[in-house]
Amino acid sequence: MPDNNYVHATLVELDGKGVLLLGSSGSGKSDLALRLIENKGAKLVADDVVRLRKSGDSIYGFAVDNICGKLEVRGIGIVDFPYVDKVEINLSVHLSDIPENIERLPLMQKESILGLEIKKIDLYAKENSAPDKIVVALRQSSKE
Repeated sequence: MPDNNYVHATLVELDGKGVLLLGSSGSGKSDLALRLIENKGAKLVADDVVRLRKSGDSIYGFAVDNICGKLEVRGIGIVDFPYVDKVEINLSVHLSDIPENIERLPLMQKESILGLEIKKIDLYAKENSAPDKIVVALRQSSKE
């Protein structure tokens, strides 16, 4: 198993915890990151490509050098933001293009990233409450 891996995703740090946003192109990864940054105090780690590294019992995410601090804001362009160099990933958020595909009452989900289990949720990114749901999911995961 490699120590480094690259994924098409967006990563933010929120209250010291890493939130990895995954989904197809146009699913709302960068837009959701923007809402988390502007409305929830999140900090950008990486947009578009996230480098993952396993260290002990943790997975850390980093930006690729040439895109550090850059976030695609659709309709405006590539915008510079303050960023953090790395964060431990605590939550994986899979974004669906179809709101009906999101279970109303899902069982707790986890997924394996580089051989470690990470809490996973599914969301519709374009829903107004999506940033709030991420805050709630992080709060719930800290109780587990």
